[in-house]
Amino acid sequence: MGDQIKLHWGILGAARINERLMPAIVEASNAELVAIASRRAGAAAQTLAQYAPFAENVASYDSLDALLQDDKVQAVYLPLANHEHAAWTLRAIEHGKHVLCEKPMALQVAEIDAIAAAARQHKVTVMEGFMYRFHPQHQRVMELLASGLIGEVRSVRASYSFMMRPARMYRLAENVANGGGAMWDIGCYAIHSLRRFFDQEPLSVMAMSKFIDSGADIASSGVLDFGDGRFAQFDFSFSRARRCEYEIIGTKGGIKCHVVWQLPGDVPVISWWTEDGKQAEERLPAANHFKLEIEHFSHCALHGEAPLLSLDDAKSNCRIIVAALASAAEGRQVAIA
Repeated sequence: MGDQIKLHWGILGAARINERLMPAIVEASNAELVAIASRRAGAAAQTLAQYAPFAENVASYDSLDALLQDDKVQAVYLPLANHEHAAWTLRAIEHGKHVLCEKPMALQVAEIDAIAAAARQHKVTVMEGFMYRFHPQHQRVMELLASGLIGEVRSVRASYSFMMRPARMYRLAENVANGGGAMWDIGCYAIHSLRRFFDQEPLSVMAMSKFIDSGADIASSGVLDFGDGRFAQFDFSFSRARRCEYEIIGTKGGIKCHVVWQLPGDVPVISWWTEDGKQAEERLPAANHFKLEIEHFSHCALHGEAPLLSLDDAKSNCRIIVAALASAAEGRQVAIA
């Protein structure tokens, strides 16, 4: 049985991700889109017309603050530039709004500490937007692991990449300190997905990056050390063909998720093999992880329940990214404090 009431959403920004998120809010069983704002004149109304043409009674603002002052808005989705996420999340919290902030939530762990304190004070729900975690295929991977099929996990590899189109070059305009580059954009997915398969956070990281003139990394690769010979390898790039996959190798076999960033109509594929010669390819039902994310967050906000992705989880991911960037810049292994 679904929720009888709906969470009223506003969107802070006319970013391209609205192509996926706006229809997800409109289609979610327990959510209602009531407002969108952008600092670019007319951009909010244009985005609404483009991605949710049949949505009714949705206000369009040419000011972000105007949306936050709208009492109809109970929760905001925040897809602004990476370096703006923490400040606008705090501002939304101070207006009493629940916040689903697009990844990365912040560029420094201290900013997430401030967000956590503000969320407690104002009694609102805040979550970092890793939509992929809400796709059922990843739960199926966890079920296979829990069954003992591949034994004890010893290594994981995650690879995320696509060719950067000219229209997306803004992702490389800022240096890494200001949230630019592949590490903050797609690397956070790789690191987030790797962490799930070990029973602790990594001890250290060794990373390498190709930096461009702006100070952004266009490609990075590295290894996380989880201790006892357990390693997680990540690589991501804006300069090679599309990949979004992870593979887990245990003492008895391996499991692969072939496409992490699923489109709503895609058929998910998971494959596995074991040392004793068994192998299988599983095809799972299609699902819209954006819609599932919105429904989960809406339920949590409406009922005062803790979301799947905690702010401690956001802090851990941020801490590892900061250490990986330091490793790449300094050419040394960096302990993750």
